[in-house]
Amino acid sequence: MDLLVIAATELEIKPFVDSNNFADILITGIGIPASIFHLTNKLAKKKYDLVIQAGIAGSFKKNLKKGSVTIIQQDTFGDLGADEKGKFSTLFDLGFGNENDFPFKEGWLINDNNYFLKSTLPVAKAITVNKITDDKKYLTRLCEKFNADVESMEGAAFHYVCLQQKINFLQLRSISNVVGERDKSKWKMKEAITNLNIELKKLSDSYRIQNFT
Repeated sequence: MDLLVIAATELEIKPFVDSNNFADILITGIGIPASIFHLTNKLAKKKYDLVIQAGIAGSFKKNLKKGSVTIIQQDTFGDLGADEKGKFSTLFDLGFGNENDFPFKEGWLINDNNYFLKSTLPVAKAITVNKITDDKKYLTRLCEKFNADVESMEGAAFHYVCLQQKINFLQLRSISNVVGERDKSKWKMKEAITNLNIELKKLSDSYRIQNFT
């Protein structure tokens, strides 16, 4: 059974890379375009039974503490649309497509993998954005629109490709900071990466044992 682990940067999964002797690794680069291109290109060359995306993220919710690891069940493109007159509207809101056109369900890219039923990690809802900002009014609009738990720059692209390709997938995110917090002295990057890699190894080992014993 073939496993692919992807991340935007090697830094995020360096401990896993150094100890890995089982999974294929893909570093896509940061952002939606790079993620879609490199993952699609990789999947065109080899078929995988499971793809895991692992990375850090910002949290919208106080109950998700810095350094904690979540598993993302649903994600969407959080800034693809129009931001005007103090309101954010998605492309679906604007009439440019139906929110239930595949692979979307009510505007979300939802992972129905049964792993969510077995995982002890908190399940979260995410949005994916093209820019990082400390604009509190803009962030408030995003919160009101999506009520998301976390924010990344690649997650929805990952979900989109895997759903289109009909490949089993899981997205792991470890909280490094509060969304909008640009003072990096307050971030918990080291803890986030350490805990992310602990959970990534657990998941990889569990997958290997289940499929090779």
